Amino acid sequence: MTDNRRQGIPDSPAPPDPPHAPPQNSGPPPRSRWPRFVDPYVAALAATVTLAALLPASGSAERVARTASQAAIILLFFLYGLRLSTKETLAGMRRVRLHTLILLSTFVLFPALGLAVLWLAPDTLTAQLGAGILFLCVVPSTVQSSVALTSTARGDIAAAICAGTYSSVIGLAVTPLLAAWLIGSQTSISADGALRIGAQLLAPFLAGQLLRPRLQAFVSRNKRLLGPVDRGSILLVVYVAFSEGMNQGVWSSVTPGTLLGLLAVLALLLVVALTCTHAAARFAGLDRPSRIAVVFCGSQKSLANGLPMASVLFAGQAAVAVLPLMLYHQMQLTVCAVLAARWSGSAAPAEQQCAQASGSTSSVTAGG
Repeated sequence: MTDNRRQGIPDSPAPPDPPHAPPQNSGPPPRSRWPRFVDPYVAALAATVTLAALLPASGSAERVARTASQAAIILLFFLYGLRLSTKETLAGMRRVRLHTLILLSTFVLFPALGLAVLWLAPDTLTAQLGAGILFLCVVPSTVQSSVALTSTARGDIAAAICAGTYSSVIGLAVTPLLAAWLIGSQTSISADGALRIGAQLLAPFLAGQLLRPRLQAFVSRNKRLLGPVDRGSILLVVYVAFSEGMNQGVWSSVTPGTLLGLLAVLALLLVVALTCTHAAARFAGLDRPSRIAVVFCGSQKSLANGLPMASVLFAGQAAVAVLPLMLYHQMQLTVCAVLAARWSGSAAPAEQQCAQASGSTSSVTAGG
């Protein structure tokens, strides 16, 4: 019996638990999932390359596959045009500093790094792999992986979406021009090549933009159906490119030592890109979410845009030229997934401190 009960005073009820309070006997918080180091799509690309090595298309089958690949590229960029929201793209142009840093990293920093690597180590790679390195450096940034990584690291998702979109659109014109300037005779940039680029890349994209008001509802209803069409088209492009490489015997120059040298060059490119974008975003005075978007969007390269462009630019020499892009894509996913998971963990305490400080300020204001 308590003193209150002896005096006939009922005990006061226990205060209710605060909202969102954790249970008393809850165990340790579940561990966050490890980032997925191997993208299933990259595995599918590897399987496609293996298929092309074992069963390359030849003769009439090669001609049919090449025609189907060209049709797939046209369909791919038509779908890109349908999905791109012109209104949202124009609305995102207000983030001038952020988007300028990302575009400078994609189309200025990377080409400069590619030229520097080939100048400092001219004997590390073959001429075709060197051309592939330069092509990798002029490819636009990606959208999907940049947005996913930015979201994981608690960065500015809207900025990442707009940045990837701007990079893809600008890359349709800038990537072929930079490739012609830096790589020169190894690309098929000529009057005929320019017409081919316009017919297979720009025209379908613009057609998709024009038809977007009429077909937008159809695209929204059939996202699950159109997703495999995108990826299947790129797999077909890869199969045709590597089949042509096998038929021409271009893989005889890629030795294990050359491959190791290529991996070292790609790792150096990624490390320098991550370091420079992070330093530039800090120097520009951007907040943390914006810096995260700059780092991931400025260091990523688009496999979805790069592979079709390479098949048009390099024609029959695309097999070796796209190898650096494919390896860099897997490397950027692996390294940036670890980085995003680390930044996500470090962001939580900071957000909690901000919330506590905000609550303290509110209570002081109410009391005053």
